[in-house]
Amino acid sequence: MSDIIQLLPDSLANQIAAGEVVQRPASVVKELLENAVDAGSTTIKLIVKDAGRSLVQVIDNGSGMSETDARLCFERHATSKIKSSDDLFAIRTMGFRGEALASIAAVAQVELRTRQVQDDLGTRIVVEGSVVKVQEPCQHMEGASFSVKNLFYNTPARRKFLKSNPVEMRHILDEFQRIALAHPDIFFSIHHNNIELFHLPPGNLRQRIVNILGDSANKKLVPVSVETDIVKISGFVGKPEFSKKTRGDQYFFVNGRYIKSSYLNHAVMSGYEDLLPTDAYPLYVLFMTIEPSLIDVNIHPTKQEIKFEDERLIYNYLKVAVRHALGQHAITPSLDFEPEPSILAAVQQTQVAIDDEELQTQTFSSRMNTPTGNDYAPIQKSSRHYDPTIQQTNNLKNWRKLYDDLDMFDSAGSTITIPSALSAEVIDSDAGNSLWSENEPNAEQQIRQRRVPYQVHNSYIITHIKSGFLIIDQQAAHERILYERYLAMMNDEQATVQKELFPRTITLSPADTELLGVILPQINQLGFDIQEFGAGTFVIHGKPADMDSNLDEQHIVETLLEQYKENIALKLDMRENLARSMARSAATKRGQALAIPEMQELIDKLFACALPHKSPSGRNCFVTFEFDVIEKWFFV
Repeated sequence: MSDIIQLLPDSLANQIAAGEVVQRPASVVKELLENAVDAGSTTIKLIVKDAGRSLVQVIDNGSGMSETDARLCFERHATSKIKSSDDLFAIRTMGFRGEALASIAAVAQVELRTRQVQDDLGTRIVVEGSVVKVQEPCQHMEGASFSVKNLFYNTPARRKFLKSNPVEMRHILDEFQRIALAHPDIFFSIHHNNIELFHLPPGNLRQRIVNILGDSANKKLVPVSVETDIVKISGFVGKPEFSKKTRGDQYFFVNGRYIKSSYLNHAVMSGYEDLLPTDAYPLYVLFMTIEPSLIDVNIHPTKQEIKFEDERLIYNYLKVAVRHALGQHAITPSLDFEPEPSILAAVQQTQVAIDDEELQTQTFSSRMNTPTGNDYAPIQKSSRHYDPTIQQTNNLKNWRKLYDDLDMFDSAGSTITIPSALSAEVIDSDAGNSLWSENEPNAEQQIRQRRVPYQVHNSYIITHIKSGFLIIDQQAAHERILYERYLAMMNDEQATVQKELFPRTITLSPADTELLGVILPQINQLGFDIQEFGAGTFVIHGKPADMDSNLDEQHIVETLLEQYKENIALKLDMRENLARSMARSAATKRGQALAIPEMQELIDKLFACALPHKSPSGRNCFVTFEFDVIEKWFFV
């Protein structure tokens, strides 16, 4: 039998290797920017066209290369960073494998121009598909210029799997921001289709963060600084009240290299303890400086994963550093000192006459005593009588006693929303000598008679149906309602715009500016009137007429963009993504008290939806409890 194993040609081997290193235009950006940093550059300029499909160019003023080095840099495993195995465990540079340029040149048309300071002439080299086409002297400034054109031109299958330009550009901006944050002492700029997106002068870390994330980031930052024998931790974490629903602005750097680590992220979150709301993620930009021999960065082609010699120790140091920083700046859990609405109503009832027809809400928290024999009742009439001369002063005392003695549900955090008019009747005992009037049904009975919905935990709505009752998740239900409405608006309906008397100007980060510019026509279809004003600013002339007027416009837009970016991973089309994102950002949140008319309206609109059972993200909007099932629980 003849031999069948053979060596692959270098060009084919490079194409295979490129699959690990060059996955998309952002991979090229990362490798070229890291090389520019390693070359000692103080100025780095990135130029991109068509989200990197047509051109990715990096120009720097670093040390440059000789003619021999310029030619050799395109060979596989040719590097100036390491010379022995010992060097592999003392790496402080960004690159070291010597495979990036060879991989890029295998799947693109690459032009290199470079010159060292001592040379009169530079070198120009053109490589296409791993084949050197041109090598000649040229005039060039000190440093290097890499131009990568027509990425994946010779592998159309790879090119076909690239995402849309906005998605690819977002990945490019992510890589650019990570490297720019890691090196605030270097000037960076990026141009896309001849438009400058970032212009980052050298400065300190706080200035760099503000320049990248926007001026509003300055007030959000809390400095972190801890130094031990093993690791030095520095940087900034965000104040808890500025946390977001997505993880977008979270950056870890180890020895200047950006890394991803869910383990270290958990350490940061643990440092916040109970300061963060549910499903909220803080901003942080944290640097760890550690002896290179105590880590291993050579475990993944992207070098974004690192192994620590003692991961648990690093975890504890990081957790303590974050907690110490928040404590140093007097950031403690904010306590809600607002009075209980039901108590407040009792105090104010002598000042304000509450009309029974007005369906306002009060929160009524109660605890039921443990039942013994036949004495158990959810709300019992008081058998005590009072001297009429002190009736008025005892009204409030009795109410407070009821609140204190009957708060079994309150200990579990339960609240029931009832009409304020009904609660007023319960509290007002002028018509009789007992706390509950003998002649009138109590609040619970009136709710049962009227079949009105009521709210639990300010998050769930309970309503009657023929066969039992429903528990509705108010946020999921409202998301479903808004989602279907926004889809209809973008398809054929014209939304109603509420014009602003004084238009609001908002400022966004360059990355968000780029994204908003792409989806702005569709956003305006939803009832917004937003116009681009230039330099990362937009003017809001109007917003949807049915949107809560108390919502902050900047927060709405930022939340919308965060949700949109998070949904990109789901590979939805633009309209679907935008409808989901808008619904999520504008929906009534859990923990928000609703009046009875608002609850009833939400129920009616939910069951008018085409698909009322699930939210756009797949959560249940409601759960049904049938009487026959409930009876089985108690009569087994």
